[in-house]
Amino acid sequence: MRPRESQGRVLRSGVRRFGAASLAGILALPLGGCFVNWEQVTAALDVPKTYREAPLNHSAALPSVVWWRGFRSKELTDLIEESLTSNFDVAVAVARIVQADAQSRVAGAPLLPAIDLSGSVTRSRASRTTGTSGTVSTGPSERDSYSTSLSASYEIDFWGKNRALMRAAEQNAVATRFDREVVALTTVVTVANSYFQVLAARDQLRIARGNLEAATRVYRLVQERFEAGTASALDTAQQESVVNSQRASIPPLEQAVRQNIATLAVLVGRPPERVAIRGASMDRIAIPPVTPGLPSDLIAQRPDIRDAEARLAGGNANVHAARAAFFPSIRLTGEGGYQSSALQMLFRPESAFFNLAAGLTQPIFDGARIKGEFDFRRGQQDELLQLYRKAVVNGFADVDRALVAVQQTARREALQRDVVASTRRAFEIAETRLREGTVDLITVLTTQLALFQSQDTLAQARLARLQAVVSLFQALGGGWQKAKPEGQPRP
Repeated sequence: MRPRESQGRVLRSGVRRFGAASLAGILALPLGGCFVNWEQVTAALDVPKTYREAPLNHSAALPSVVWWRGFRSKELTDLIEESLTSNFDVAVAVARIVQADAQSRVAGAPLLPAIDLSGSVTRSRASRTTGTSGTVSTGPSERDSYSTSLSASYEIDFWGKNRALMRAAEQNAVATRFDREVVALTTVVTVANSYFQVLAARDQLRIARGNLEAATRVYRLVQERFEAGTASALDTAQQESVVNSQRASIPPLEQAVRQNIATLAVLVGRPPERVAIRGASMDRIAIPPVTPGLPSDLIAQRPDIRDAEARLAGGNANVHAARAAFFPSIRLTGEGGYQSSALQMLFRPESAFFNLAAGLTQPIFDGARIKGEFDFRRGQQDELLQLYRKAVVNGFADVDRALVAVQQTARREALQRDVVASTRRAFEIAETRLREGTVDLITVLTTQLALFQSQDTLAQARLARLQAVVSLFQALGGGWQKAKPEGQPRP
């Protein structure tokens, strides 16, 4: 047999053995999956059947995906929808999603073979006077070497370690998506509350200016009576104090309007000079109806709960990966290519070479590093479990607190409107009788201060009611994608 044919047969035999070894590694993948156990833990959640403060028809008005439109304010809707696309915190959360997706691809890379192509050209010259005889060598002093090769390596994931690490990275990517939803919901809530605070300050400004006008009108009446000798200097000073007090209440309200507009500007990603709020009163804001559904639905709707759930799943996968580190790792490597001292001979069969290897590594002693890593992951898993359980229970508590706030602030606003109506009637009567000279100034002072305070309290009650409704939407996780009909089985 000729040398060229013999070398070609050896090369083909080596390639067949390398293919067989690679096939064995590929066939071992599903076998490795049989060892996968994600170290699941039981959350043991105590889910109530309904909320304590929920209405009888708990699913009559489940939150819409665009729940903020229920306030019937186009300006508020425009601000919120702009914030969802222009807010800097939302943009940061989106960037973290991109990073997490990239990390999950990096974590999944060990599940596939690593293949490299390399080539090299070497020119060398050996010394001609290194012989023991002391004579100068007459052989060739310069040599060229050409080589090109393809190498591959693969770790058989027999115990599921790499698959577990990839799953942990994937769950982290899922968690970043829920993080983005949490940030978006927080942004929407902050925009709504800041907008309502602007309107509340403007309502209070209008009330304060009206009260200032009323107090000034009474002051002029007192001055007229003082000039007529029917009022004392003390009466004049007391009413002047009321006028000055009302005048002093205006600057803080103007400050609140401007500062909240600046806050809104940051939330929508614009400088304050580019933001103008046209809304003038909270009375034009509608109160959207909303019901909480069932507590079991909340677990699937609140993004912070889903975030904690995804991180717990990632913790389970990390525990499995840490457990798999106790077992041996199996790696297949192979390299094949051509090498020659002459470029024209490089790709001839006799210039071919290959190397095949299979290795197994079993940890024996590492100073308890693997055991420490396993214990760390177990402790981390327990921490994530408790955080998940806390997120669920805290979600139920948030909804109950918000329901109480919605009910009580609505009742407070209705009662406070009655207070304003009665104090306004009393002040109008007192002012009329002051003009007639049939009432003393103390009565007028008492009624006007009661009216001023009740009007301001009503504005605060209206703001508290709007913010309570917003807090209920936030507690429910924002808008719900779909509602499960009554009687439908739950997964």
